[in-house]
Amino acid sequence: MKRFLAAERALRTAAPHALLDATRSVLVEQYGAEDIELFMADYSLTVLQPVSVLPHTLEPVSVHNTTVGRAFGSQKPYHEERPDGRTRLHLPVSVRGDRLGVLSVTLPGAAAREWESELADIADVLGHEVLVAERDTDLYLQTRRKDRLTLAAEMQWQLLPGRSCSRPEYDLGAQLEPAYAIFGDNFDWSATADRLTLYVTNGMGEGIEASLLTNLAINALRNARRAGIAIADQAALADQAVYAHYRGRCYLSVLMFDFDLVTGHASVVDAGSPQLLRLRNGTVERVTFDAQLPLGMFEETDYVAQDFHVEPGDRLVFVSDGVHGVASPKGEAYGDAALARAIHSTRLLPAAEVPRAILRELTGHRGEALADDDALVVCLDWRGRPPAA
Repeated sequence: MKRFLAAERALRTAAPHALLDATRSVLVEQYGAEDIELFMADYSLTVLQPVSVLPHTLEPVSVHNTTVGRAFGSQKPYHEERPDGRTRLHLPVSVRGDRLGVLSVTLPGAAAREWESELADIADVLGHEVLVAERDTDLYLQTRRKDRLTLAAEMQWQLLPGRSCSRPEYDLGAQLEPAYAIFGDNFDWSATADRLTLYVTNGMGEGIEASLLTNLAINALRNARRAGIAIADQAALADQAVYAHYRGRCYLSVLMFDFDLVTGHASVVDAGSPQLLRLRNGTVERVTFDAQLPLGMFEETDYVAQDFHVEPGDRLVFVSDGVHGVASPKGEAYGDAALARAIHSTRLLPAAEVPRAILRELTGHRGEALADDDALVVCLDWRGRPPAA
């Protein structure tokens, strides 16, 4: 315990840019560790980038078919035994289910098993400190990119709450493509003790103009939500904000949910094109709601919330038009049937892995053609509130 407290204190007092140096120093001193590296997941979730001063000197490693990637995908420590008797221990670095990367540490063989639990806790502390440090340094944000982001994509990634999160009642995962050139699609979530609010947004337009439109709408929705306003009125106020600025020239589609974590009941506003498919008891079905006008299309639109219910074991998959409507080289739309197959084939994956897996299948359907629209997938696994003891 003294070793762990010393490590925790070292990380909490380290300069924002020096977290890896502090981690290396304390793990060498307290645990006799060697060869310590921190890898951060890139925006496309295809590689894990080593944290180092630019220009990077270490090569990124693939999320797939590598020992580091195995720890990232499973979110469990992975032991890589070496011929010299030492063990390379790969530890997921996550914050409340949001997967950031992997901390890799080489230890004497027996020490890896003995100290695995403590080192896993240190990796958790490191994850929290990285998120705090990002307020004051660009180092970790720079590390996450294997290519340069467009300005529109930079704005969109900064607007997102994360890419996954986990609570006893649910798991959430989401991904946007093309990761380095997105412009209009977006997702947002927020939870309290008893409620989860989720927005899935399909923005119109391209480039910086689409990103500006989405930024205005999401911040208007957040402003209304944080004022304690009901979900239908959140939509109405955001609609007014978008219309006041664009006068109907631009508008934005959004699917909005307000879940009760205790009962599974939800209020829903369907203001446009994002679509929902539900996997329940092995069967995939599309869920439809009464369609209402997109935000900002007309002045002073009234919105009405519908009732919806989720059951423990349900998986909800939300997609934008850039998924549902993408065409194959022969002109065939991806559509409900292909989506249902993708959802069924990924049913054993955790929620955080599902969006990327579906988007990989989408890439295969599209072929070599470049994407002409954003593609957004959000996956919600619902467990519900565990019964009180």
